[in-house]
Amino acid sequence: MPSDKQWPPQLEEPVRLFFLHVLRTLEEADAPFLVGGAYALHHHTGIVRNTKDFDLFVRREDYDSITSILNASGCDTQLTYPHWLGKVTSANALVDVIFSSGNGISVVDDEWFRYAATGHVFDRPVKLCPPEEMIWSKAFVTERERYDGADVMHLLLACARTLDWDRLLRRFGEHWRVLLSHLCLFGFIYPSERNRIPEWAMTALMGRLEEEIHSPPSSRRICQGTLVSREQYLPDLEQWGFEDARLTMPNAMTQDEIAEWTQAINRKG
Repeated sequence: MPSDKQWPPQLEEPVRLFFLHVLRTLEEADAPFLVGGAYALHHHTGIVRNTKDFDLFVRREDYDSITSILNASGCDTQLTYPHWLGKVTSANALVDVIFSSGNGISVVDDEWFRYAATGHVFDRPVKLCPPEEMIWSKAFVTERERYDGADVMHLLLACARTLDWDRLLRRFGEHWRVLLSHLCLFGFIYPSERNRIPEWAMTALMGRLEEEIHSPPSSRRICQGTLVSREQYLPDLEQWGFEDARLTMPNAMTQDEIAEWTQAINRKG
């Protein structure tokens, strides 16, 4: 399915040179990173997305050393949101350095690197984010101004037959309903292709749903909507007394992190 038509996106020369500088600097230092975003999406699906964004994925424990390497090369870096994201900037462009997700769930760990894809960006060999982890992180992005569900559908369409479904289900864990919702939507969007989703995976998730239907609901008034939108479920917390699910997870966000991430809504950052 991937195609080189209209790829790579046309970038202004200073932007392209900055991205190349970041790549070369990290490669020469043998720093561990993965390329994600539109470049990984193109690799897996062939979709061409004109973008000036450039996303690197790193483990949190490597973030400080990686930004130190970039600082020494003349870049400016900032830990923009301490729970998931930093930025590398120049006068002409910026690079996002990502080690988790905005909801704190999709933490970059060793498995992202173990199952990374191999490809080329700007004619340079690189490691790219695996499709399983891309689906996992994108499935939770359902803001009013940004919805990654179509990316999830296209990743499934392109990669469903080769995905590590055991790992994908394990990634979603207790949030399996989010995965099931996307798989149900896939069958709606592509009725002729729904058999790309393994029958056993659908059966396993439907079995969980059947079991849950016959079980009593949670006794805690938790709103998990904040895991899929940082803005649209604020009334649930502020007016209706629901507990924020982001405070209850194993890798729970702190109140300060949530407050900072909420304040950034007005900046759309």
